Amino acid sequence: MRRSDRRDSRLALRILLGTSTLVALLVALLVLAAAVSLPGLSDWVALTFDDGMGLKNAALVAAIVSVLVSIVFALAAGEGLIGELQFMIPGFFLFFVFFWLMLAWIF
Repeated sequence: MRRSDRRDSRLALRILLGTSTLVALLVALLVLAAAVSLPGLSDWVALTFDDGMGLKNAALVAAIVSVLVSIVFALAAGEGLIGELQFMIPGFFLFFVFFWLMLAWIF
């Protein structure tokens, strides 16, 4: 191994260790910030979403979200709405029921 190769590998190792230390420090700071702000955030969420959405409003929002997600999936499949229709109709109802119940339960 040449002298310049050793020097390059040492420099690369130092850069790797420095970058890893910096990333670990940033992650630790983010975890600490989240731990400090979580109690205040949970109080705000509890006060803001206390009344709830209800099943009727959740059904309306779930239908809109399900249609939009189904359209995006059909366009992403490449065949458009017609080629995927036999899979999209049951998928729409599964999305609808899932979003409806989750929205009513969470909000």
